[in-house]
Amino acid sequence: MSYLSVLRLPALSGALLTLLIGCSSDTPSEQAAEGPMPAALFTTRATAEPMIELLPARLEPFRQAEVRARVAGIVTERVYAEGQNVKKGDVLFRIDPRPLEAAHAAAKARQAQAQAGFDIASDKAKRYEGLQDVRAISERDYEEATADVARTRAELEAARAELLRTGLELAYTRVESPIDGRARRALVTEGALVGQDSTTALTTVEQLDPIYVNFSQPADTVFALQQALRAGSLQTADNALEVELVLPDGSLYEKTGELLFTDLSVDPETNNVAMRALFDNQDHLLLPGAYVQVRLTTAINPQLVRVPREALVRVGNKAFVKTVDASNTVADQLVRADRMDGGDWLVTEGLQGGERIIVGNAAFYPTGVPVEPIDPTAAGN
Repeated sequence: MSYLSVLRLPALSGALLTLLIGCSSDTPSEQAAEGPMPAALFTTRATAEPMIELLPARLEPFRQAEVRARVAGIVTERVYAEGQNVKKGDVLFRIDPRPLEAAHAAAKARQAQAQAGFDIASDKAKRYEGLQDVRAISERDYEEATADVARTRAELEAARAELLRTGLELAYTRVESPIDGRARRALVTEGALVGQDSTTALTTVEQLDPIYVNFSQPADTVFALQQALRAGSLQTADNALEVELVLPDGSLYEKTGELLFTDLSVDPETNNVAMRALFDNQDHLLLPGAYVQVRLTTAINPQLVRVPREALVRVGNKAFVKTVDASNTVADQLVRADRMDGGDWLVTEGLQGGERIIVGNAAFYPTGVPVEPIDPTAAGN
């Protein structure tokens, strides 16, 4: 091979590569020359449908009471069974009452002594009052007698208060449930010294029927919803206060709950608005602390358009569908579709209803090319 032949090889290779690329690239005009592309079309329809939010939530007892020892002593008995349903006033623990019984008996004796002292002082003051009228005793003696009455009365009131205090402490040796509910595990055992320096936690009683469901919604979503309701693009749902509960296994709780309140402030740490719902829980299926989900109907969208899943194309953070006009030409239409229901995307912006869109391999249809509508069922086959 000559030197000139070697120099011609790169030039020939480049020309051949350019020719191959030119043959493989198809412009819309060239594709149009080849004939319309077959496309399965779907005609959209606007309907009024509820906007449903699925939010994470957590169960919380309707009421929760900590049971604590209010007097110092040794626990002698745990009366209840852990996990047992109890009524208000049921005895849960017993604390050794003997030291407090002795203190109460001593307080009774001091009250009796104070009562006797007061009776003597009162009788003496009454007799001195008659003698003082006839000047049979001095003014000083009479004043001392009346002062004794005041002193012994005070001693009697103090003795009565002491008797009341020791009586309360004696009653506190019977540790009772403050509410109806389910008593949880015991935090102490028999023989434990409780209430020595501070009130000692013994157990917790939780009221599970009804039960709270706490959840939150992003503040941006709440604000946008309020703006849309004011503008009239969304309508208030008749069941806006009803809440459905999705259990951890994915099933739906048989009873609907009631939305109790929406917090009037935004949590600065999470930028969320706190919400709470109330559910009946007679069979105690719902347990405190469990994570669940709530289905909340936030509003009614009167112009919601359902789009089959395969018709939506996403590129980055944008979503669009391929529309086909009256001349059967493809165009891109930006839409907003944040949620699915079954196999459909729910489009809230970008479509009005009545548009024809491509539902099969939509991303492969360039803008501006003509298409030949075919039956979507036949295309699926």
